Amino acid sequence: MRMRKRANLDARMERCAALLADDPAALRGRWLESFPGHDGIFLELGCGKGRFTAELAATVSDKLYLALEKVPDAMILAMERVKNAGLANVRFLDADAKLLKTMFADGEIERIYINFCDPWPKSRDAKLRLTSPFFLRLYADLLPVGGELRFKTDNTPLFDWSVTQLEQEGWAVSELTHDLHADGPVGIMTDYEAKFVGMGMKINRLVATRTEATKGTSAGEVPRLRNASLTDARGYEESMEAHRAREAEQ
Repeated sequence: MRMRKRANLDARMERCAALLADDPAALRGRWLESFPGHDGIFLELGCGKGRFTAELAATVSDKLYLALEKVPDAMILAMERVKNAGLANVRFLDADAKLLKTMFADGEIERIYINFCDPWPKSRDAKLRLTSPFFLRLYADLLPVGGELRFKTDNTPLFDWSVTQLEQEGWAVSELTHDLHADGPVGIMTDYEAKFVGMGMKINRLVATRTEATKGTSAGEVPRLRNASLTDARGYEESMEAHRAREAEQ
């Protein structure tokens, strides 16, 4: 769905200009030096309207929280949320995730968040998913051993496909659930997540930890993705059957 054009976007962006890292490549390897008073970096890919961004950043004031978003009409809402909350530990990046290596040095990021990313359901577009091997290898370079990728989505076929990619790429997957809020709301939600939970939809979540065996960009050619269609945008029951079958084989 196309996001509507925000009124007075340029003027609103100007008022929030101090929150924008306008030349992130120049800060590569120097983020913590350039923003002293923080002992680590959390990176969110696709911050959307910023509910998760603002609420989590408020709880981790000792971390430099970087929120990447390439849709200005969404990012301005996130920036205004952060500005109104008076948060000093957040900066926004108007950039594409494909360029992460130009913005961050190896091992510079402590934790990466991916929340409700575009599933790119057609097989020919699978390489564009933020949990495809191409992107997972970028993240592996940016994280130290023990660094984490935290992933949430309402799309169960995407989630299970992502679990397979993570395992094949050498990540240690933990805290895996197909129904995060089964016993009541857990943790900080995005705007979409709160809406989905209110509709009774199930939320998938996992934590993936970089290990010594995790493949980075030096691992060679990225595997070609075949038969990677997500035929059902939700597909919970069908995906759960496949999940149970996989567990039975182990």
